[in-house]
Amino acid sequence: MLIDLADADVATSGGKAAVLARLLRAGMPVPPGFVVPVAAHEQAAGDLPAALVDEIARTLPRLGAGHLAVRSSATGEDTAHATAAGQHDTYLGVRGPDQVADAVRGCWASLWSERAVAYRRRQRDTTPPSIAVLVQRLVDADVAGVLFTGDEIRLEASWGLGESVVSGRVTPDSWVVSRGVVTHRSLGTKKTRVDRTTTRDVEQADQDRFCLTDGEVTRLARIGRQIADLLGGPQDIEWAIAGSQIWILQSRPVTAALPTAPTLAPGERRTLTGTPGSAAVATGPARVVHGPADFARVRPGDVLVCRTTDPAWTPLFGVVAAVVTEIGGLLSHAAIVAREQGIPAVLAISGATTALRDGTLLRVDGSAGTVDRLDS
Repeated sequence: MLIDLADADVATSGGKAAVLARLLRAGMPVPPGFVVPVAAHEQAAGDLPAALVDEIARTLPRLGAGHLAVRSSATGEDTAHATAAGQHDTYLGVRGPDQVADAVRGCWASLWSERAVAYRRRQRDTTPPSIAVLVQRLVDADVAGVLFTGDEIRLEASWGLGESVVSGRVTPDSWVVSRGVVTHRSLGTKKTRVDRTTTRDVEQADQDRFCLTDGEVTRLARIGRQIADLLGGPQDIEWAIAGSQIWILQSRPVTAALPTAPTLAPGERRTLTGTPGSAAVATGPARVVHGPADFARVRPGDVLVCRTTDPAWTPLFGVVAAVVTEIGGLLSHAAIVAREQGIPAVLAISGATTALRDGTLLRVDGSAGTVDRLDS
């Protein structure tokens, strides 16, 4: 019943696996893997049959002796119409058939998580959900991140696994590549490093230097353009580097345009300035949220002010007028979901949760990356 990743298609294996299969068949550096297909979920009656667990055990040696990443691959994921990043679950550092089976069960169960059900309800999606599960060799990355293709290539990266970038735990290094040349670079803070078994503070010397060379940036940009040409449009690509090897972990269409920060007029005063995350402008009262215990305080039209967000916060994005975070980059959960919802987001404003008080009227410009207090 298992499907080799190279043979995956949308109908049997979901969007994420199908895209990676196309890249693999085109010779792109995609980690090897296999898919527990949609049919397995539909036939499982809530659990994995013993025959499927046995087949997983027989297949795992083909992926080598290392650890694994087990990720959902629903039929609508990683398509031009897919939104709501992080609806379903991912498991990293999995090893052995029993742990893989547990992770597959977890991915299946995430179809019915509060955030996934709320998303489908907002989309008025009445189609019964179906899901495949992708099992791949885990890349123990030295550096990982994201690149966005378009007229220019924009990259973000940090030390260790890409989880620190995706989850918004760090403000990453960033670059712009135009016509094969690095035209802009910005040093992030990169205070936290996530690896397979640890999360730790980054030494000051590594915070103070770029995690990629310009040569690595331009190599990644070339691969990004090749992928965009193959898939027929701008792509949001997750990648990792282990040693000197670049690996492509995921590619999905860019579902909303990235903001381009304008040049401010001379003398123009901005109260707080951060990274533009989602191009729009909105005004509303600040609502400082430290965690899920504060969710009930959020009202329609508020400006969500927080350290960072994760998929559990997704329902708030259908309520608030704008988002301001203390850390994160263009691939962080807050930025992606804000772009998909069409609300402004400004990221990486250090100390925002203490500088901005509840109820303060704010103007958030997600194109310029600025937040103005209007009643101060």
